[in-house]
Amino acid sequence: MLWATWLVLLLCWGPSDGQERADQRVGAAGAGVHRASPPVEPLDFGFVPAAVYATHAYYEPGAIGLLFHTVHSFLYAVQPHNFPSDLIVNFIQQNKGGIKIEELRKPENVVFVLQWLYYEAGFLICTTIGVLFVVLTPIIGTCLCVCRCCENCGGEMHQRQRKNADCQRGVYTAALIATSIFIILGVLISYAANHNVSAQVKSTRRLINTNLRDLKTLANNTPSQIDYLTAQYTTAKNKVLSDLDNIGPLLGGRVHNQLEKDVIPSLDTALRMAGAMRETKEALENVNSSLEVLQDGTVKLQNSLSGERASLSNTLSDPACTNGAVSPTCNGIRSTLAQLGVSGDFSKLPDVNHALENVNVVLKTDLSNIIQKGYSSFNDTPKLVKEQTRNIVAGTLSLKGMLDKIGIEIATYAKMFPVETSLANFTVFLNEGQKNIEAYYPQLDQMDFYRWIGCVVILCLVVLVLAFNVLGLLCGTCGYDKQATPTTRGCLSNTGGNLLMAGVGFSFLFAWVLMALVTTLFVVGGNVEKLVCEPLANRQIFKIIDTPFLVHPAKKNFLPGMLFQNPNIDLTLGSMYRECYENNGLYHALQLETLFNINTFLNRTVYNREVSKVLEGVQVDLRDVSLLEQAGRDNLLNFANSGLGRIDYEAYVAELNKGVTLVDLLSFSADLEAQADSLPRGALENALKGHASSIRQIHREQVLPLEQAMKFVKARSSLSQSIKQLQRTSADLPVKVNNILSAIDAAEYLITHNASHVVRKETKGYTDSLVGYFKQYTNWVKNSLTAEVAQCKPISNIVDTLEIVACSFIIDSVNTFWFGLGGCCILLIPSIIFSIKLAKYYRRMDTEDVFEECPYYDTLSRFPRASAPPCYPDW
Repeated sequence: MLWATWLVLLLCWGPSDGQERADQRVGAAGAGVHRASPPVEPLDFGFVPAAVYATHAYYEPGAIGLLFHTVHSFLYAVQPHNFPSDLIVNFIQQNKGGIKIEELRKPENVVFVLQWLYYEAGFLICTTIGVLFVVLTPIIGTCLCVCRCCENCGGEMHQRQRKNADCQRGVYTAALIATSIFIILGVLISYAANHNVSAQVKSTRRLINTNLRDLKTLANNTPSQIDYLTAQYTTAKNKVLSDLDNIGPLLGGRVHNQLEKDVIPSLDTALRMAGAMRETKEALENVNSSLEVLQDGTVKLQNSLSGERASLSNTLSDPACTNGAVSPTCNGIRSTLAQLGVSGDFSKLPDVNHALENVNVVLKTDLSNIIQKGYSSFNDTPKLVKEQTRNIVAGTLSLKGMLDKIGIEIATYAKMFPVETSLANFTVFLNEGQKNIEAYYPQLDQMDFYRWIGCVVILCLVVLVLAFNVLGLLCGTCGYDKQATPTTRGCLSNTGGNLLMAGVGFSFLFAWVLMALVTTLFVVGGNVEKLVCEPLANRQIFKIIDTPFLVHPAKKNFLPGMLFQNPNIDLTLGSMYRECYENNGLYHALQLETLFNINTFLNRTVYNREVSKVLEGVQVDLRDVSLLEQAGRDNLLNFANSGLGRIDYEAYVAELNKGVTLVDLLSFSADLEAQADSLPRGALENALKGHASSIRQIHREQVLPLEQAMKFVKARSSLSQSIKQLQRTSADLPVKVNNILSAIDAAEYLITHNASHVVRKETKGYTDSLVGYFKQYTNWVKNSLTAEVAQCKPISNIVDTLEIVACSFIIDSVNTFWFGLGGCCILLIPSIIFSIKLAKYYRRMDTEDVFEECPYYDTLSRFPRASAPPCYPDW
């Protein structure tokens, strides 16, 4: 129960996981007319002191991993079924009271046995083969020995000679060599697995030491992390006190921001109207100056054209024009004299002096300065709030004492549980446990040495058979003489055959013992791999352990029942492992919020109503704020009544759209000259041509300079622009002014009569921002407890280390050992056969087949006996 006590006391003071996260808005208030209320400023609580863990629970087997994967593939071929989690759970639930012999006959238990036999079918078949090998091998060896002693089963020391004897010997030799090579490969595989276990002993020590060191790190760092969490309450407290000390600028700024969306636009409109007044004055002055320039130029042109028109009229009064042939031409010219005149008559345009005088009078009052005073008066809202909340600032002294008391309560509550004592005891427990474990290291090394020696001895049995086979092959091959008969073979060749038969004898002696060992290791190691290691690797084993009501029908989950005596908590070993694997805090992994709901404590302490009570008495009077003085109002009204609307702008536009003259003087002079050419030669013709020349001269000397004169063109352009500007300004000018005044009146009414509502609203928002600092603190504590405080990675590392040591280091090596040794045992069967067959060709025989020539016969007589009968001459 030390683990349970330590884990519970470690994080019992943290907030619950169900507490809602505070909404932290980040960003500055946007500048402009519609600025939002200032967001809650995010607090910087720094970083919780992090624990650095040294264990890396990961194992990469290297080259031997290929052998491990081969064995896994073989086991999958033997046992391809999925892990029977449902079968195991059902069996456990049906036999919670224990298994009795008489209960095995129950239908559900019979079904379970059948299902289990089906699941273990591959292992049962392989085990049966192994048992048969163990039983039959000594029996067959004994029978073969007896049979050969009776000169049967190849025991007769006689070899029949055949034509393909050399081919058979070569085939048997190659087969025995190949078999021996594969046996050597099996021995090497088993030896590699045996050596891997010894090599991983140091890795096991390293993993044990790093896991214990990580647990100590977890125990030693947790108190400092908890102290850091409690100390950061000061950050939130200081921020609240700072905001209370600056309540004027802060609360006043909030009120100002709330009101400015209605106040600032009205003042901005009035300020733009003040600018329009100055622009109107400049436009009126431009109209006056431009009009003088245009009037002077057109008067001079009008005089010249009038004189030329009178002179031409006198010429047409000549008696020669009364002639019947000339009279129509003279009458036509006379009818066009009216076209010689100025088109635009700017002298008839009304002046704008009266309106200009009124605007000058209006501008004597500096409306912009008056409006700036309105801006200043409104911008002094924070100052007014500060002056009227001095009593609130004075009242924060008691609030400061209360907040200090809250900090003391939090620190006291954190120290209420003997976390440091429990962690110190846990550290002592770890140190003692490490010493006890290290005390077993010499014994572990000794046991591993004995194990290593035992496995080597077992492999040496196979190596002994291999040695006889190799020596037999060497001696037999080197001593074999093709010219020698079976009864005259040399000593070296005979020794090779005897060594091969010795290998056969030792094979029968050791094969069944080795197969018995292989079968035992196969049954144990294979089932452990399929029923423990594989489910542990894919975490399916947690599904069995975490099955509700598996241990007891009244206890839903065994882990919370063991730790907290409350099995109804939704805490499972799998969920705890996942949380610790992600290096989350123990508080979140153990779901301690279901046991210790600290929300009540925090609501009673941190979320204190005294903060709201301090601000409930805030009263702010903004009636002294004046946006526009009476002089400014009168100035706007005078501008609206300045007479801009009574100016005849249409007359100006009509005159500006006209040309300089009524007709194009060049065209007029050309027509006049053409008509003069149609007259008879004489004085009249010459006079008319002279007038045409004079009109061209007027166009050249007056019209062209007037049109091209920069002063004249600029005057027309300036006059046109000024008229358009005055038209825009004067359009509904009284309505615009009334709208401005109405907007300012509405803004002043809002400030005077509705400011209390705005103040209450913003005071609530200001209070919420103060409370928001504490919410940030509690949320930060919750998040830190979830992810940063007492990170339980060492707990998941223990499970992973157990899997690595038990499965990757031991079980995989054991399975690889029996896999290689089992292959050697199976290959001993063909080795026995080939050795027996090959020994006939190397051993010295007692008898042999003989072939002799008989003189009484034309052919050779072959006798199928070891020696031929004597041949007599009288046959």
